[in-house]
Amino acid sequence: MQKSGLIVVISGVLVVLGLVLLALGNQIILEGVTQGNGKISLNQEVIISAEFDSQKTSTGIFAVQAMRTEGMNLAAKVLDPSDNEIISQQVNEETIEKEFGVFEDGVYKLVIFSTDNEEIHVFGAIGPLPDEEAKFLSYISVSVIIFGMIGLIGMGTYKIKNRKKSI
Repeated sequence: MQKSGLIVVISGVLVVLGLVLLALGNQIILEGVTQGNGKISLNQEVIISAEFDSQKTSTGIFAVQAMRTEGMNLAAKVLDPSDNEIISQQVNEETIEKEFGVFEDGVYKLVIFSTDNEEIHVFGAIGPLPDEEAKFLSYISVSVIIFGMIGLIGMGTYKIKNRKKSI
């Protein structure tokens, strides 16, 4: 096999390996995260629940994404297993993300609500904060994909330049 062919194969393998690692990393990061969506209005809210073990994690995270927030009165709050509000946040951007403390075992609830009559579609997620190892795996996978793409682009550029010289 020619040297250039070998570089193309290796670069292709790096891209595929990076994609596999990316999928695996996303699965690990989203483990334990509960997601939900729905329409909210004055009389309708979206509630997403997740089980937490305070021995495994001391920090939870929630995220809310709204299709549009301009002129809307949207908010989110997290309730602990005793239904006490532990954090509340206005949703004045398309996407918000906040951390909260996990002090007891049980089901925590993310409640997304509005004080407007107009319906709006929202997406929410609640779960444990991913550990650093899971985030590191995600960084590695992106790096492997980038190296593979650099190899493919570099070899393509090299081949095009050599083809022009031979003509």
